[in-house]
Amino acid sequence: MNPQNAIIEIRAGVGGDEAALFAADLYRMYTRFAEKQDWKSSLLSANTSGLKGFKEIVFQIIGQDAYPKLKQEAGVHRVQRIPLTEKNGRIHTSTVSVAVLPQIEEKEMMIKPSDLKIDTFCSSGPGGQNVNRRSTAVRITHIPTSIVVQSQDERGQASNKENAMKILCSRIYAAKIEQDQQKLGAERRAQIGTADRSEKIRTYNFPQDRITDHRIKKDWHNIEDVLNGNLWPIIKKFQN
Repeated sequence: MNPQNAIIEIRAGVGGDEAALFAADLYRMYTRFAEKQDWKSSLLSANTSGLKGFKEIVFQIIGQDAYPKLKQEAGVHRVQRIPLTEKNGRIHTSTVSVAVLPQIEEKEMMIKPSDLKIDTFCSSGPGGQNVNRRSTAVRITHIPTSIVVQSQDERGQASNKENAMKILCSRIYAAKIEQDQQKLGAERRAQIGTADRSEKIRTYNFPQDRITDHRIKKDWHNIEDVLNGNLWPIIKKFQN
């Protein structure tokens, strides 16, 4: 099994609305980077916040070597800047967690239908009256591992179920490759961490226009350019 595509999960951590806004910034960064690589991106699930931010967003990147090139993005990303809601010009520190999972096809996982508990409910997301009146949203529980996923962003129940299964397969796979830790889902939880400021892998310092990767102790400048998808100078430092 040699996964090429990636499923990326971004969650706002410390910082409230500002963390949610930075989650949206990172989503834009990765999807625009995907465009520059001639990859495709597809939204699987999203939980929005005020000010057009995301409490959580899950999406897939489809393309040659997408997972190998993006897997080092997993961890806590810290941002230091003046939030839009800050009236006194103070710099705030917020965190966002990123998990990068290999996309695994359902047929490769051989999941038994009897191992799944599937619930439907009315969506609370965008999509007009149809999704809000009909039970188009889907929640799937994998009984053996207690992993729960859901999708509610598509108009149809079948599409939401397909998206939820994509997330579920990747999470189960991530759990299986961490059997040495004897805890299902350990890799994913290790990637996400607690989103505490001390667990950072990278800091985006807006006042100094500097990005620092703390694992390789290297700096880059022009944050806005990177957030607009010009991520390759950072990505290539992790390539063998």
